[in-house]
Amino acid sequence: MIVLVFGGNGQVGQELLRALHGVDEVVATTRSGRLPDGSDCETADFTQPEQLTTLLDRIRPGVVINAAAYTAVDRAEQEPEAAFAANAQAPGVIARWCAVHGVPMVHYSTDYVFDGQGTAPYREDEPTAPLGVYGTSKRDGEDAVRAAGGRHLIFRTAWVYASHGGNFLRTMLRVGAERDALRVVADQIGTPTSAALIAEVTVKALQHPGGLSGTWHLTASGQTSWHGFAEAIFAEAVTAGLMAKVPAVEAISSAEYPTPAKRPSWSVLDNHKLQHDFDIVLPPWQDGLRKVIAELRAGQ
Repeated sequence: MIVLVFGGNGQVGQELLRALHGVDEVVATTRSGRLPDGSDCETADFTQPEQLTTLLDRIRPGVVINAAAYTAVDRAEQEPEAAFAANAQAPGVIARWCAVHGVPMVHYSTDYVFDGQGTAPYREDEPTAPLGVYGTSKRDGEDAVRAAGGRHLIFRTAWVYASHGGNFLRTMLRVGAERDALRVVADQIGTPTSAALIAEVTVKALQHPGGLSGTWHLTASGQTSWHGFAEAIFAEAVTAGLMAKVPAVEAISSAEYPTPAKRPSWSVLDNHKLQHDFDIVLPPWQDGLRKVIAELRAGQ
């Protein structure tokens, strides 16, 4: 069986290719037609959603995993057409093809579909109310996948990071090595979730005998602020020998760090439904952090 992975060069996409290695025949796509290691792969341009059907007809996958997305949250405010093409229209095209051909589809969404005004972890059935273009485009993508009528597994996740790609952890390690002190937002709360965990859970969910379809929250367990995450990153990095010392981390408010797109202040997702339905234990977020730091240390 062919597993088609859209977005093979992203954080989750790269981890999916690792997790799926040796499990099935895997075909990856990127916009450039090349993977991060320089090898060739299929080309899929999500700014041209109508072209995706031709690729699907040719590959004829037995499972489709959509890990491609427009993730530039701030730039999306100035590029709404590109964000909606990649995050809403393209998933809809893929989902309709999958529904017609009886192929299960995995699609990833985000905590940004909520307005961040909650005080308890968001359940899957709570009303969505995105604050900006990015969140709205991802919400519309979810709706398009559901409307197609095929078997789908929509996984909402949050605060994704890995040892590769552009993410908060890598930014903190770079900036922390350059400065003695830095300022990090402390009034946005969520759950750091490693791309490796997302990939591993996805593979287990696809292998589950229940043939389930629906929406689940896929994050690590627990919660922290960006400030708390930064402090944990530095502590682990020093312990692992990646950094010589921990820089001073000043806690600031979101108002002191304005961005073009408003971020949800509360992004904690309730992941109990996923753990119950797929008989999976989602570990504390600190476990993923330790693994990623260890991977970076091993790669030095």
